[in-house]
Amino acid sequence: MTKQAGLDAPDLSWLDEDRLHEECGVFGIFNHPDAAALTALGLHALQHRGQEAAGIVSFDGEHFHTERRVGLVGDHFTSRPVIERLKGDMAVGHVRYSTCGDPVLRNVQPLFVDLQSGGFALGHNGNLTNALTLREALIGKGAICQSTTDTEVILHLVARSEKRKFVEKFIEALLQVEGAYALVGLTNKKLVGARDPYGIRPLVLGRLGDATVLASETCALDIIDAEFVREVENGEVVVITHEGIESHRFVPKYPARLCIFEYIYFSRPDSIVGGRSVYEVRKEMGRQLAREAPADANVVIPIPDSGVPAAIGYSQISGLPFEYGIIRNHYVGRTFIEPEQRIRQLGVKLKHSANEFQVRDKRIVLIDDSVVRGTTSVKIVQMMREAGAREVHMRIASPPITHPDFYGIDTPDQDKLLAAHRNLEEMRAYIGADSLTFLSVDGIYQAMGYEGRDDDAPQFTDHCFTGEYPTRLSDREGPPAQKQLSFLAEVG
Repeated sequence: MTKQAGLDAPDLSWLDEDRLHEECGVFGIFNHPDAAALTALGLHALQHRGQEAAGIVSFDGEHFHTERRVGLVGDHFTSRPVIERLKGDMAVGHVRYSTCGDPVLRNVQPLFVDLQSGGFALGHNGNLTNALTLREALIGKGAICQSTTDTEVILHLVARSEKRKFVEKFIEALLQVEGAYALVGLTNKKLVGARDPYGIRPLVLGRLGDATVLASETCALDIIDAEFVREVENGEVVVITHEGIESHRFVPKYPARLCIFEYIYFSRPDSIVGGRSVYEVRKEMGRQLAREAPADANVVIPIPDSGVPAAIGYSQISGLPFEYGIIRNHYVGRTFIEPEQRIRQLGVKLKHSANEFQVRDKRIVLIDDSVVRGTTSVKIVQMMREAGAREVHMRIASPPITHPDFYGIDTPDQDKLLAAHRNLEEMRAYIGADSLTFLSVDGIYQAMGYEGRDDDAPQFTDHCFTGEYPTRLSDREGPPAQKQLSFLAEVG
């Protein structure tokens, strides 16, 4: 896809090429006079789920209003004129990292369409695994697609439904899609939310006075002082109107399988997911890692910020002191200068630097939450040795990532995953550590309070570690479909 002109900030994706990238975040509020402002605050709390683009759609009783921008929430939605343009007492919002569709304005959500019954705005966290198959069929029947996102497929399915009521049209559309989704939508009368049959992506329901809120995480409720009511269940559609909240189950109820990476990496540490504190779970993963993989060392050092809670837990069990031996620069962002090649070669130092006093002449345990390509780990280990570390023992608070994700996490192709084509000793040698150990699959389930993984009925979606995908991967199994609009360059 050709880059859009005039809307893109400098490309700093190379700084994060060895991380799992966030999916998206959704937020919606019904029956509040400051709907747009509160939606902007909610999106700000969910910014960690997507830093590429943000959008808000509101409704004032007569007209829908929309603002969609490439960039951070704070770059665009802190302006009073912007918020004042988003009139109405109901709104939905979305922050995005593109795992499906390119980072151009037409792909920024919420997407909006005019249906026979009125307007409909929709935001989506997740990925549909049959979106290309459905898209090809829809185009074959005359559909005109304006974006390259799988979210647009849902809108077309709703629009083509011959059911009478909106909720029936919405459910009929959901019954045709596969994969992972947490959806928040807005019509001229209602706010709707839905989770896929496995509950792979999170969605919670909250209350703020007389207003009702939907959000990807509880941290978005906290920022607006809303009260947590409950999670939207897997396979459930909630419809919020002035008459109250309706619940519709569109598939039989069976145990949910939330993505395990919500606990390992994606959710904010202060969120409560599935009744568990994310921060406490990450600490427990570190404790379990210390039980499974002790190290003869002097100090525990996290790779910030993702490795901090696990490092605290590791320190508690091992008895080794916790120290910040690596300092993260939080101010390297999209507005940083476009670096020349000689600056790019400094690599990880733009984001991390050694705290030499805590490292020199010590045997250190480096803790991180995951290893993807391994390139950052190589640079961090080298940095520790240059800072004077005598030994570097690396401990990872999750199992090796051996399979790509197709549910909304931007993982590399399998051949670029370090653990997919190297054994443990080969990974250790590549990274340059004195030792390397990952938390076991059973260990991560034990950290979640189970005896281990139930292989007959896994408690979570864990395909990145096990290769066991909970849904069909229709687009992978069938013939490749063409992306539409791949030739169109946007001008802003």
